[in-house]
Amino acid sequence: MDFEGVDMLDLFAGTGGIGIEFVSRGAREVTAVELAHTQQNFIIQTCKQLGIRNLQVIRGDVFKYLNTCHIRYDFIYADPPYALEQLPTLPDVILSRDILKQDGWLVIEHGKDTDFSTHPRHIETRRYGSVHFSFFQ
Repeated sequence: MDFEGVDMLDLFAGTGGIGIEFVSRGAREVTAVELAHTQQNFIIQTCKQLGIRNLQVIRGDVFKYLNTCHIRYDFIYADPPYALEQLPTLPDVILSRDILKQDGWLVIEHGKDTDFSTHPRHIETRRYGSVHFSFFQ
C-alpha cells in the first residue's frame, strides 16, 4: 500500500511510533488516540521536535472515540493491550462504525492467543514471533 496522501487512525497509539511512521511515508493526516497522559505528552513533544503538524493527538478512551467518530480513514491501525477484554470484538466495533473508507485497511496487532481468521472481513494474519498482525478490509 502506498501511504502517500492517506488518512490514518492510530488506536491505542502508545508512543505514537506507528502514526509518526505514516507521516514520514507521506500520510496526509494522522489521528492518534491514546488514553494515558504520559504517552499523549510524549507524542506531542516528539511531533514538536520533528516539526510534524499533520498528526493530531486525542487523549481518551478508544471505544468512546469510536462511538463519536465521523471521520473516514484509509488505514486504521490498532495496537491494544493483548489482555484487553474487548479485544475479540474490536474488529466488529471498528468496522460497524463506517469509518473505514472503501478499499481501506484495518490492521490489528495482537498476541498468539487471539484468532480473527473466522471474521468475515479478515484477509490474512502475519506472524512475527509472538506478535501477530491481522488484516481486514
